[in-house]
Amino acid sequence: MNNLPPPAPEALAHSQRLHRAIADAIAASGGWISFARCMAMLLYAPGLGYYAAGARKFGAAGDFVTAPEMSGLFGGALARQVAQVMALSSQIILEVGAGSGRLAADLLLALEAAQSLPERYFILDLSADLRQRQYETIAAAAPHLVARVEWLDTLPEHFSGAVVANELLDAMPAEIVAWREDGIFERGVGLDANAGFTWVERPASGALQAAATEIGEQCQLPPGFESEISLASRAWTAEWGHRLVRGALLLIDYGFPRREFYHQQRGRGTLMCHYRHHAHPDPFYLPGLQDVTVHVDFTAIIAAGHGAGLDLLGYTSQGQFLLNCGILDLLAEIPGDTPDYIRAAGAVNKLLMPHEMGELFKIIALGRDIGGELHGFASGDQSHRL
Repeated sequence: MNNLPPPAPEALAHSQRLHRAIADAIAASGGWISFARCMAMLLYAPGLGYYAAGARKFGAAGDFVTAPEMSGLFGGALARQVAQVMALSSQIILEVGAGSGRLAADLLLALEAAQSLPERYFILDLSADLRQRQYETIAAAAPHLVARVEWLDTLPEHFSGAVVANELLDAMPAEIVAWREDGIFERGVGLDANAGFTWVERPASGALQAAATEIGEQCQLPPGFESEISLASRAWTAEWGHRLVRGALLLIDYGFPRREFYHQQRGRGTLMCHYRHHAHPDPFYLPGLQDVTVHVDFTAIIAAGHGAGLDLLGYTSQGQFLLNCGILDLLAEIPGDTPDYIRAAGAVNKLLMPHEMGELFKIIALGRDIGGELHGFASGDQSHRL
């Protein structure tokens, strides 16, 4: 990783503390932990994990840029869909994993302009650092609306309204599986002679083995194929079947339908790390200082939701969804030939174009007791591909 920017001494010391914590967990577990557990510690270990510590993560100063950071028009277009869901259920929003708070601020302002403000805007985020940043972002952009925002520690027992999650599922811990000549193996993490992390395989078992067997048969995977299975994202989606009374989940993330996710061209999976705007595949590099993600198997998401009693309300690309929600109309409201318009047009191009974020990112809507067609899926719905 010689081409990546070196960390500051205090950041390196922080990373080494997390490395020791994971090494201790491996030793205490007999020399092996699942990659899902390792990923959970890398991202969420209290005070040490990437999302649990104070490093700046989003935007130009962070490790990656999310759609809301690019332009307020993303939130403006999404607000049209959120307003429809609220009108069909309850005037409440719950955003799970709100990042910097930029999307929350943009949604609140856009909904205010459309006279569709939610009665409450709940945010569920486990990071105290990010909660503080979210509050500051919303207070700066919409100080008169910050009183409507409330932070939660857990999912509500029962909920009606619109649930929004942008780039949440990709950060949920995932297991890594290898289909071998002699069976299905789980790739976990052990320690080498120098106390560094190394891959160690053992036979898959339980729910993971069942899921891997099903996927292997459906997609006719050859021996040597390696990829990820996120049992956590399945469980999280299914949990909404017990909690959602009326409303819809709008889940935005990068990923594919199953047959594309487990395609021969992805024989080493989709695991990717982001550090200072550099992408690379090594999850053991600088623990706690980089994001670790996997793409989303959207077929698994709808299977989990449907099995828990939720309906599939739509599935399409981010580009198509934003077009359906009128993002070009919002762009046209900005005076042309101005710096604001030029910046916004460049951002919209990245959000829409297939070779940028428009096709890789998808939006899936799951819900209960929602009648009629949702605006964002009125044209170009790809539900049949799941």
